[in-house]
Amino acid sequence: MAYVLKTLNSWFWWETLWIPANCTWADLEDHDDIVFPKPYQLCATIPYAFVLLMVRFLIERYIAIPLAKALGIKNVTRVKPQPNAVLENYFRKCTKQPSQSEIEGLAKKCNWTVRLVEKWFRRRRNLELPTMLRKFQEACWRFSFYLTSSIAGFIFLYDKPWFYDIWQVWVGYPFQSLLSSQYWYYMAEISFYWSLLFTLGTDIKRKDFMAHVVHHLAAIVLMACSWCGNYVRIGTLVMIVHDTADFWLESAKMFNYARWEKTCNVLFVIFSVVFFITRIILFPFWILRGTIYLPCYYSSTIVIAYFTFNGQLLILQGLHLYWGYFVLKILNKFLFIKDLKDDRSDEEEEDSLTDNEECTKNGSKNGCGLSRHQLLLNNNH
Repeated sequence: MAYVLKTLNSWFWWETLWIPANCTWADLEDHDDIVFPKPYQLCATIPYAFVLLMVRFLIERYIAIPLAKALGIKNVTRVKPQPNAVLENYFRKCTKQPSQSEIEGLAKKCNWTVRLVEKWFRRRRNLELPTMLRKFQEACWRFSFYLTSSIAGFIFLYDKPWFYDIWQVWVGYPFQSLLSSQYWYYMAEISFYWSLLFTLGTDIKRKDFMAHVVHHLAAIVLMACSWCGNYVRIGTLVMIVHDTADFWLESAKMFNYARWEKTCNVLFVIFSVVFFITRIILFPFWILRGTIYLPCYYSSTIVIAYFTFNGQLLILQGLHLYWGYFVLKILNKFLFIKDLKDDRSDEEEEDSLTDNEECTKNGSKNGCGLSRHQLLLNNNH
């Protein structure tokens, strides 16, 4: 077993896979105050991810909640449907959206009216949707990180020649010394995406859930591999191109949840402009040009990592086009229908009558049979 692991390790770190033909891993050892990225340093991103989760908890609790209250967002407690084992079992094991014929069959089985069964399913579905306050908290955390990382990324990069001239990314490669700002930029970004993966099960689920899983995994693998191959310069450019649009989207979400429609609309239009400039124009015509076209001028032999990295970057570009489609749909509704809504999110369904009112109206017919004492208990809840 040890021999197999040793063989796999030697194959994985095969120099032809990662670095140009005229280099070895020995050449990338620290010397004369020149520091290079080391793969083992990536292990620190896991504990850093848990640190970010603690920071997230503090921001959501001590910043997001007071801010939400100031903006008029209330933590509304949803009305629970009255207990019914038959309907609960059907909801969990069969479907959350029963057809009309299924509802009629369940109504007969429970000796309820059709309307009361419809209301039960409506309320049960609502229980699984996040509240506005919960949505606001998540958006506030992401806004805080993306804004901070965008500002930090600009501070780290504004005086670097490769920020203005993409050719400078490959000058001196692979003997480019790692800067402390690049180290912390990478650690923060990778740790953030680890933290998002760790909370996928508890975060708000949307229709593009799998796209987010693919994006987070691709981002972590891409950043980790670029770190190991010392493609740090181009990696920092990829990160800042992504972060500069995201905090506009999260801020628009926050004001949308607060029902500040005009502010939300302005922020979403700004996000859309920044998104299409950074993801649809700059990323393919600046970043991908720098990773696909320019390396051919600096090396006569293309390493296998060239195809691996560019394959992952092309996957990200595919996701950009996928999300760009959603952005265009929302913009179309906003500009022509005046309806700004995220198509990825499920909407809460409204109740018209309480269960008690329904039972009072139909109790003698549908067999709800709640006594006056039971009604009083339900009202006290």
